[in-house]
Amino acid sequence: MCARPCSHVLFDLDGTLIDSAPAILASFRAAFATSGVAPVRPIDESIIGPPLTETLALLCGSRQPSRLDPLAEAFKASYDSTGYRATEAYAGVAGMLQGLRSAGCRLAIATNKRIHPTRLILEHLGWASWFDAVYALDLFDPRLPDKAAMIARLIADHRIATDGAVYVGDREEDGLAADANGLPFLAATWGYGSLPHQELRPGWRAATDPDELQRLLT
Repeated sequence: MCARPCSHVLFDLDGTLIDSAPAILASFRAAFATSGVAPVRPIDESIIGPPLTETLALLCGSRQPSRLDPLAEAFKASYDSTGYRATEAYAGVAGMLQGLRSAGCRLAIATNKRIHPTRLILEHLGWASWFDAVYALDLFDPRLPDKAAMIARLIADHRIATDGAVYVGDREEDGLAADANGLPFLAATWGYGSLPHQELRPGWRAATDPDELQRLLT
């Protein structure tokens, strides 16, 4: 783990800081209903985490733009207008974020969620001023290829020393992206993408609730 307290804490968003499942799943269902397409697998919490087009390809069984583009537009129309407002913070997360800030930690977000709804949600929760940086794959043109590249860009842009930073997420992808950038990884095991303790790779640590996470970092 980084020096105590960590100077920079980078967070995933969905399943780590926020419970966005009800809003996301409702908008996926609306997108398929509006487009008249039957999903090839259940629309449940197991699909949350990857970028939008990746999830839509999984749900519709095709990567053809002619299939994905109308579904993506229908999802955005639902989620970006009113759907995102159903998002809630996990219990204890707001206090944890405030505690880290009070301890002198600089906070940032690196998420697979699109940048527009990410900003809407941060405003909705009253958190917009709490983060020094908010990065998403589509923040850049060309779009960044994956989370590892996004974290690398965030570290470079803000000159973050990796020995004083940590990445917090809820999925194996998050841990691998942290590893690729030489960051310690903390698994948030309270979310829907939670990594069981037995699936943690060497060097990864887990926090069972936001209070424990704060204790590990300060």
